[in-house]
Amino acid sequence: MDSKKLTIEELSKIRELKQQFDDLTGVVGNTEIQIMDLQLKKEQLKITLHQLQQQEKVITQELEEKYGNGTISLESGEFLPK
Repeated sequence: MDSKKLTIEELSKIRELKQQFDDLTGVVGNTEIQIMDLQLKKEQLKITLHQLQQQEKVITQELEEKYGNGTISLESGEFLPK
């Protein structure tokens, strides 16, 4: 079988297509890294939220022991019993 040489145009099209595949692969890889980073940040935010909820629970218990059941006005700093 005799080898045949591709035209410059055909070779150019193939090279361009390969470059587009390579570029896309890079973009997909970068996107996956960004997704993993966002997932990690999401997990860290969940931990922070849980910590804040625990702090809120402790403060609520302390205030209920001291003042009983009621609400607190953050504007005036007053405790309003139920």
